[in-house]
Amino acid sequence: MKKIFIASHCMELGGAERSLLGILNSIDYKNYEVDLFLYRHTGELLKYIPEEVNLLPEDKQMSVLAIPFSNVIKKGQFSMAWGRYKGKRKALEFDKENGNGQESMVMLEYSHKYTIPCVKRTINKTYDLAISFLTPHYYVAEKIDAKVKLAWIHTDYSNYLLDVKSELQMWSRYDYIASISPKCTEGFLKVFPELKDKIIEISNINAEHLIRIQSKEKITDDMQVKSGEICLCSIGRFAYAKNFDHIPAIAKKIKEKNINFKWFIIGYGGDEQLIHDKIKESGMEDEVIILGKKANPYPYIKKCDIYIQPSRYEGKAVTVLEAQMLGKPVVITDFPSSDSQLEDGIDGVIVPLDDSGCADGIVEVIQDRELRIKLVENCQKRDYSSKDEVEKLYKLMGD
Repeated sequence: MKKIFIASHCMELGGAERSLLGILNSIDYKNYEVDLFLYRHTGELLKYIPEEVNLLPEDKQMSVLAIPFSNVIKKGQFSMAWGRYKGKRKALEFDKENGNGQESMVMLEYSHKYTIPCVKRTINKTYDLAISFLTPHYYVAEKIDAKVKLAWIHTDYSNYLLDVKSELQMWSRYDYIASISPKCTEGFLKVFPELKDKIIEISNINAEHLIRIQSKEKITDDMQVKSGEICLCSIGRFAYAKNFDHIPAIAKKIKEKNINFKWFIIGYGGDEQLIHDKIKESGMEDEVIILGKKANPYPYIKKCDIYIQPSRYEGKAVTVLEAQMLGKPVVITDFPSSDSQLEDGIDGVIVPLDDSGCADGIVEVIQDRELRIKLVENCQKRDYSSKDEVEKLYKLMGD
């Protein structure tokens, strides 16, 4: 039986984590043994890890990578604290010298680059395949023995400020790099053209049977809509990439067209207060409602009339695929990878990213009942699980 090692940060609510669950639910456990190493045993999705998976014990050193710095000291992890301090100081220097308005990933990369050398090697097996599922990818590169090593891309790297020289050294230590879409590949190779021969494309794998079961769970009454109101829903991290801070402005323009609606936002993250402020500024308190974290978002998707992903950029949004899987009309903005996400006018609609264009596009979908019916029918005919993608992992091991 061949052995697979998978490392990831935790199982908090997120598209990448749900994609990981899709992989774990698709592996043939009669022929493959899986060790899952989570840096932190936290997150609402922990309970959905298949019982066939061997969840390795939490490592005391790795578990402090993302906790408040003072707590790292309190736990006596002084070498990790020094590594984090050094990484933060150098990242601030880099961003100051090279900042160009892009969202920076340097702080995240350096937080691992300068701490992983301090981590003691505790896993002494040799695996047939070792997967680093979320960046930074230093742990698997430096602390795991495997015949084949694979690192994963979940976003468009051309949108971020990076220390390209440093990251290139990290990525080069892998035999293969998995990209979730052609646009992700394109963006990555704009930054790292030297890595072209390492790229393979593996679409997000969705656990369709689990999603359908979970969508039937009863939900509380926090998604209330009145008769005649259209129910809109968006799900994701409260972060710049998702563009949720512009939902209130978009909603205001929709309201100006005499549309009765409620727009529910599910998720969590650093931009939550910003979104609250924008809702208040635009006077959209009755129309835009933040529901917060939901361990099981699928009943909410199932209840909505239209699912909307208004992102500035994406790798390949897992929630869009899940909404399509549940037979919902989907509207997404024209972020760079949007055309690899759906077929415009066939199983979803792509609208402009600017607030006015986005609002106009959403209103068109709301008012065109025949279009919505067509989108639903086409979604119901398609397989969005991509479960056969797991075969690509087997091939990396020579199977």
